[in-house]
Formats: sequence, structure tokens, C-alpha cells
Amino acid sequence: LQDLAILVRAGFQTREFEERFLTLGIPYRVIGGPRFYERMEIRDAMAYLRVIHQPDDDLAFERIVNKPKRTIGDATVQVLHAVARAGGTSLYRAAAEIVTTDELKPRTRTSLANLMADFARWRALSGEGPAALPHSELAEMALDESGYTEMLMNDKSPEAPGRLENLKELVTAMEEFENLGGFLEHVSLVMENTENAGADMVNIMTLHGAKGLEFGTVFLPGWEEGLFPHQRNMDENGAAGLEEERRLAYVGLTRAKRSAIVSFAANRRIHGQWQSAIPSRFVDELPPEHLLIESEPGIYEGGDALSQSRSSGFGSRGGWSGRRSDPLIETGATLIEADPVGFAIGERVFHQKFGYGRVTSIDRNKLAISFDKAGDKKVLDSFVVAADAV
Repeated sequence: LQDLAILVRAGFQTREFEERFLTLGIPYRVIGGPRFYERMEIRDAMAYLRVIHQPDDDLAFERIVNKPKRTIGDATVQVLHAVARAGGTSLYRAAAEIVTTDELKPRTRTSLANLMADFARWRALSGEGPAALPHSELAEMALDESGYTEMLMNDKSPEAPGRLENLKELVTAMEEFENLGGFLEHVSLVMENTENAGADMVNIMTLHGAKGLEFGTVFLPGWEEGLFPHQRNMDENGAAGLEEERRLAYVGLTRAKRSAIVSFAANRRIHGQWQSAIPSRFVDELPPEHLLIESEPGIYEGGDALSQSRSSGFGSRGGWSGRRSDPLIETGATLIEADPVGFAIGERVFHQKFGYGRVTSIDRNKLAISFDKAGDKKVLDSFVVAADAV
């Protein structure tokens, strides 16, 4: 396993690989940074969501009570702790009590009162009533109205854009669950299963972090326009940005000692909507004489595509773009139809949270499953495995 590496263009792309590996029990390490749910902005966002769902979570409340800054400093937090201890209650309830008194300075009291009013409103929208919002929309609302998103947008550090992308990925992850409680429970399970023993693990890292490293086999997912090359880099830096992206593609391909496997999706879920994806222009630049095509590219027939490069050669034109009419004649490449993957109606499956169940219907990558103990649920196929594989 340690000779395998997954190299992604952006940090948010690691989440799905991490969760899938945890589901399958495959040990992995994220090199060059923390795991997805351990990242600062994700922990902050999760703290907001935990307070909405369970206001008495003191650790979560203390983490975000002054993030972004609201003039609620350490001295105020100590006052809240004292009130909570005296009353045998939580920090949240102590805050709700203290804003009705004159114990705090007017400016601090107003800031804290506004925060408590926001939490009360968000909590009212998180229930099951007619006014309830989908939990992914509620997360976006809380992050926006709290000022957290604006804080990152105003942050001029090079890490800030990636943090915003991670928050968007978090919201995307929430869409796979029926309610906020289910999502929070899932994340708790993920965090409990991050201990890996031994040194034999799959490596996950960004292309930037892969410089100077080599692996036997390298997987390069997400080679799609806008994602790689990254749209923001091209918008901000023009031709120079595109060249930087091209150099990253070269870095990724040349990390492989034996083979590099490039893949792209025909469709990608963005902000809750499925959108068609266009294969990266870098796919066209792969030298066809060094390619082994494993499945029909999505640009032609839809679906996912894999191309396997067995050489570090990169940069010649006339790659896939010259093969659209007849790929076999133009390139001489071996074309292999991929075996269909997925699940069948009636098949027994296993979900890390819901346990064993049976597939009752299939809609693309969405499965309706009747679980033995959890009842009927709809989940994405990436979150279940065949029961006999457990």
C-alpha cells in the first residue's frame, strides 16, 4: 500500500477518498496536512453545527463563541464558565442567562446576545416542522450569517481559498445524509476511526505536496476543466496560471515509477446539483503512444474514464482531441471496456452507520436500502459495500 499514492489538485478532494478508505478498512495517511475533518475550518464549522443540534456541547460553544471575533474575549469566557459552574449548567445556557443582566460590558453583551439570537433562530430551522430548512442549506446559512465565510473571504493568506473550498465540500458531504443528527454521528464515527497501525498505508496528498516524492503507482483523479487546471489560478494569473497548472500536471505524472492512472468524471455534484464536467485540456496533451485506455472517456459516451500512462513523457499535442472519431485507428492504443460496477436490486449490503440491509431500488449512484435495524434509507453507493465483503 505504501507504494500507492493519490495526488489531488485541491485539498477538499481528499474527503471522499478518506471516507471510502475508512469504510473499506484500508489504512491511509494524508501527507502535508491534516485529514479533512481535522482541518481548522472544518472543526469550526462542525462546532457551529453541534451547537445548533446540541446547545449544551461546551467544547463546541467555546470554540466558536468568538470566531469570528465578536469582542467576546477570554475574560468573558471565564465569566461564562463561572456562571455555568455556579448554576450547574452549560456555557450556552449561562450565556443566555447573562445577556439579560448588566454583568457584561454593553458592547460585549450586545455581541453575545446577537449570537444567542442567531443560534435560537438556526435551531428553530433545524427541526422537522414546515419552516425547517434542509440541513445543508442551514449549514450554509449559519456559516454566512455568523460572519465565518466573510472572515475567510477577507483573509488574504494563501490558505484562505482552500479553506473556503473545504467548507463547500463539507456542505456537499452533508447532502448525503437525511438530517443534521445523522451527519454529526457519521463524522463522530469517522473521527473515532482515524487511528492507523503500521507503516503500510496508501498515501494521499496534493500535487503541490508531492514534489520530490516517488511511488510505484500514482492515481490522478479529477482531471476536469475548472478543477485541474484550477479556474481560480487561471482567472487570477492568466497564461502564467495555466502554465503553473501544467507544471503541476507534469509533477503528478512524473511521481510514478511504473504507471500513472488519470481519471475524470463526466458529471460532478456541485452545491447540490449535478453538473456536466469537461475533461481537462491536459488530457489532450498526454502522448497517445504511452497511453492505455481502460474505459471509454466520458466526453464521448458519458460516465467516468481512466487512462493509464506508462511513461513520464508529457507535453506533446494531439492526444485525446485527435481521437474523437476513431480512437483505435488514430492512436493504436488498447481500448478496454470497463467492467460495470455497482449494486443490484435485492443485493445485501453493509453501511458503516446503518449496518446490514438490502437494496430496494437504484437511481444512478443513489441506493434505496431497507436496513435491518435502521429502516428505509437513501444513501450514495460510495457509502456501502457488499455484505459478503465485510
